[in-house]
Amino acid sequence: MAGKVWLAGAGPGDAGLLTLKAKKVLESAETVVYDSLVGKAILAMIPKEAQRVYVGKRAGRHTMTQEQINELLIKMARRGKRVVRLKGGDPFLFGRGGEEGEALMREGIPFEVIPGVTAAFAVPAYAGIPVTHRSMASMVHVITGHKKGDEPLHIDFSALVKAGGTYVFLMGLSSLPQICQGPMEGGLPGSTPAAVISRGTTAMEKGILATVSTLTDKAAESSLDAPAVIVAGDVCACMETLNWRQFLPLSGRRYVVTRPRERAFSLSESLRELGAEVIEIPAVKTVFCKDNIQLKEAIDNIHRYDILAFTSPAGAEYFFDYLREIQKDIRCLGQIKLAAMGAGTAKALEKRGLMADYVPETYNSVFLGKLLCEVAPKQGFILLPRAREGSRELTEELSKRKDITLTEIPLYDTVFETNSVISVWEEIKNGEIREGVFTSASTVKGFVGAAGTEDVTKITAYCIGEKTAAEAKKAGMKCVIAKEATVDALVQAILDNRF
Repeated sequence: MAGKVWLAGAGPGDAGLLTLKAKKVLESAETVVYDSLVGKAILAMIPKEAQRVYVGKRAGRHTMTQEQINELLIKMARRGKRVVRLKGGDPFLFGRGGEEGEALMREGIPFEVIPGVTAAFAVPAYAGIPVTHRSMASMVHVITGHKKGDEPLHIDFSALVKAGGTYVFLMGLSSLPQICQGPMEGGLPGSTPAAVISRGTTAMEKGILATVSTLTDKAAESSLDAPAVIVAGDVCACMETLNWRQFLPLSGRRYVVTRPRERAFSLSESLRELGAEVIEIPAVKTVFCKDNIQLKEAIDNIHRYDILAFTSPAGAEYFFDYLREIQKDIRCLGQIKLAAMGAGTAKALEKRGLMADYVPETYNSVFLGKLLCEVAPKQGFILLPRAREGSRELTEELSKRKDITLTEIPLYDTVFETNSVISVWEEIKNGEIREGVFTSASTVKGFVGAAGTEDVTKITAYCIGEKTAAEAKKAGMKCVIAKEATVDALVQAILDNRF
């Protein structure tokens, strides 16, 4: 059976501008054929098991011709694959999506088009430039600035200037002198405001405001990278008054979040809402211990226990998922007391309709152990389902009460993720990524393991606790430690140390 192809727009770079439909098909893709302009945070959404094929085209460097890309899409679809052709911006705006669609149609391959947020409008908007404005511009022209070698731009600048409005040029950084000179020769005053925005909507965005006559020289004084959007027209003056990103405290900052993918959402979203660019690179994952006879026996005899203690949200979720699997509900727990090591674990219990009876004031193993020693009844029984390689500090504290019987059950394994779907090491080397967020010592170990021989000492590590920080310091990273072992406190530590 033939597969299917989705021609999907990835937007201009900010992962928050990826459409819901594009995200949905991307997360279920079997093959992803992607361009060079797709943001790293979006590439991180590709399923690890999916085949990834890079077909990027940058100035003078094409990994594949357009004809070869067309053939690749057809071949993959004929193998029955769910193929996502992921393009920066919008696939039908200077994205050659029309050519790919025609090739698929000729071969009878089913396909869909998922429009993307175009850089032509999004990049100026992020820089504070509305491409239309009732008192300045009632129309906008979107023009390709791409040209072949030394050939001139084949643009009727006189007609554009006569039409008026705002002029937005895509793929034109190398043609900037002609893009500025052409309109002036067509009659546009050299004093007309103009801007160039490099790597727009990302943390690496850099914008220059000038006039049509001075923009080329001002841009030459700055190191601007492609992709860049060039805008000319009176609306560019708004760049000085509509700088809305100044109100986002983490605007212009990039963070690597290393938490397991299924638990990274709240942390990543908190940072993105504050304006940060977040790249999720899970350094660890948790794997449930299957065929767990010891766990089954403990649940069958749950009435024997006085306290059921959880040390992580993962542990709580795996435990109650297993209850459902063996067709038991929370009524089987009877009057057992529940303990949670921290606020995150307590929230995981709340989602199941349960409130933790015991939560230590300081969220770590030692203080949980001290608390359990205080509240456990004489000759008490405690059930502790947790990670196979759990902290020994907790059991050492509990051993101080000789009358406590502890049943510790391996519930899940923590596995290092050494082969991420994307690489950030070049950006770290170049100083484009300088900050990482770590929620456990294991995420630090996984990150350092994935780095191999790469230097991680340039990274400032934001750590959820002392043990996490100790592991980061071993790797030579500068550390900032949250005041409490919670996601909220970790985000606050990032805010407090952003200067």
